[in-house]
Amino acid sequence: MAKRVVIIGAVALGPKVACRLRRLDSEAVITMIDRDNLISYGGCGIPYYVGGDINDLEDLYSTTSHAIRDKAFFADCKRVNILTEMEVVAIDRKARRLQVRDLKNGEKGNISYDILVLATGANPARIPVPGTDLPGVFTVANLHQAEKIKNLMKAGKVGRAVVVGAGAIGVEIAEAFTDLWGVETTLVEKEGKVLPMMLGKNISRIVTRQLEEHGVRVLLNEQVERIAQDPETGALAVSTGCENIPCDLVVLATGVRPSSELAAAAGLSIGSNGGILVDNRLRTSDPNIYAGGDCAEYTHLVSGDKTIMPLGSLANRQGRIIGTNIAGGSSHFRGVVGTFCMKVFDLGVATAGLSVEKAREAGYDPVAAVVAQADHAHFYPNSELIYMILVADRRSRKVLGVQATGKNGNAVKARVDSVAVLLEHGIGVDDICGLETGYAPPFSSAMDVVNNVGNVLDNILSGRNRPVDVLEFFTMFSEEKTRVLDIRGDREAAAGREKYGSRWLHIPQAELRQRITEIPRDELLSILCDTGPRAYETQVLLDSLGITNTQIVQAGYAMIKVIDPDFV
Repeated sequence: MAKRVVIIGAVALGPKVACRLRRLDSEAVITMIDRDNLISYGGCGIPYYVGGDINDLEDLYSTTSHAIRDKAFFADCKRVNILTEMEVVAIDRKARRLQVRDLKNGEKGNISYDILVLATGANPARIPVPGTDLPGVFTVANLHQAEKIKNLMKAGKVGRAVVVGAGAIGVEIAEAFTDLWGVETTLVEKEGKVLPMMLGKNISRIVTRQLEEHGVRVLLNEQVERIAQDPETGALAVSTGCENIPCDLVVLATGVRPSSELAAAAGLSIGSNGGILVDNRLRTSDPNIYAGGDCAEYTHLVSGDKTIMPLGSLANRQGRIIGTNIAGGSSHFRGVVGTFCMKVFDLGVATAGLSVEKAREAGYDPVAAVVAQADHAHFYPNSELIYMILVADRRSRKVLGVQATGKNGNAVKARVDSVAVLLEHGIGVDDICGLETGYAPPFSSAMDVVNNVGNVLDNILSGRNRPVDVLEFFTMFSEEKTRVLDIRGDREAAAGREKYGSRWLHIPQAELRQRITEIPRDELLSILCDTGPRAYETQVLLDSLGITNTQIVQAGYAMIKVIDPDFV
């Protein structure tokens, strides 16, 4: 008898399960159920549709051969039955039966299954403040909402917008509003940095400046208290603890929560993050029910904690695993390391593993190295800097995470990916120093930025390099706890000397030995060069001469310039 497989949810995980299973089992009876009438679409492409990079909505739910992924497509090409605008009301695990309701006419019925797959995704997290249900206040949870927002833009009805939440969706939507439509956009975030769950403070600060340079007003450490609407004009206003922001449209991008209510009501095990708990075969606490994608939670392979990871790429990989296992195979999912990438105007941003802050929360003693280096050989034309951070545990030297940003997004992603695939294996700093990467001048340096960030971290952990983070340096310098020792040339150091006078000691690297008596020994000196290597050489030299009152500004002037170009 053919196996009856029912899949609840038809966006990312669900269609992948169905297609993989059909390729392995030609006899299975496969049914997908979804509340919406649009299915199997690329939800991660929504901000790019709103922003105009993708012109037609259908592009998000069509194949590479331009076939529309609708009910007829799945029936004719995949032999999968699709029930759209249908809601699953309850799961009867004992009888292996679903109670369903047709959303078009309210009719109820039952569907039996042998194997059930929960691909219910996640729901937008609405902040508990007045006004979130007003007209003109949107989440970006599906294609219908995206189309409504874009139509308002095309009609010229939006001149000012407020985006609440500076996570990935919030940042991408802010870019979409500003870049194509020229909308005056304010991005409000309750935390002290953008992309707070993904990035450490340095890369986050670079992203913030990128947003501001392109016209996005960024408000950090601001809590939205209410959203109000003028009853006569219909104009909206977002109130924070500090100001009232008038606008024509509000987008709530305050995160998502796993859609696990149906599973919980059926008695399945739910984790601390609200997601469905699954084993390494992606089975729930009921062996006849699988789950994956945004509705489940997984082990973070670096921290060991449970986490949710709402990414379409993850859902697709897990869909293949579930399809394989339903067909009788033995495929396993170990967990996640949190690999993520995105575009922010001219920058590519990527991360994997833990930031310094997240590593500390997980119980590690984190140490970070920061480098700025060209993404290909410095003598090859048109290179761009990559700013890269590597985090490791001080005692064990275990690599905990990596982050990078730069204008060549593909180069940034490739570097982070090269480390990400190794994180689950518990690699050490020495492994990064010796990591074999491809080399050709158009693509990389002979000593790639990945190797160099490992080398710097090795020197820090070994006590040979005593660094200061650029943000900490700014604070120390403003409080007059340190002076700068600038070892660059006359032209490069001129602005610092002019602005800060005696607090900006300038001795070019080639003149250090001859002018060693000019270096004070009774105050902390912050050694500054362009990107860091010459500062390290200088610290080694001064240490050999008994001058140990120094620290190296990590990634040098390159990092200062990208974070706070007004400093000098």
